[in-house]
Amino acid sequence: MILQLSDRDFRLLLDMVYSGNWVLNSTREGDRIRQYDKVQRIVFAHCDSAGLGLLCENGCEPSREYVEGGIHEAILDYEDSVFYGILAEELARRDLRDRDVDGADSDLLGARIEEYMAEFTRNGIDNLTLDRGE
Repeated sequence: MILQLSDRDFRLLLDMVYSGNWVLNSTREGDRIRQYDKVQRIVFAHCDSAGLGLLCENGCEPSREYVEGGIHEAILDYEDSVFYGILAEELARRDLRDRDVDGADSDLLGARIEEYMAEFTRNGIDNLTLDRGE
């Protein structure tokens, strides 16, 4: 297969491959999905020919410069968004557990999720408390 990308598109592909592999493998420890590691190495192996040799070391691994260059901030933004989205939905479903939130009351669920998301946008989890039932 021949894939033709501009230098800019190749740089974006590096970010997509790295962040995708991070999402799929970062929590797997010894049970990594090796095929994704392999594809990442294949893509990063082309850094030199794209004039991005600084982003690759050992011929095919993301370099320290790449890893510390901001990609993890983007991944953290994604993780925060997913965290708050799931938390808002779970809290809204808990609040409305006696309602038909997947049917007739779905608009109510959506509104409650939006309320939680607005709160999290303003204050993060600072106002979140846990009632331990004591």
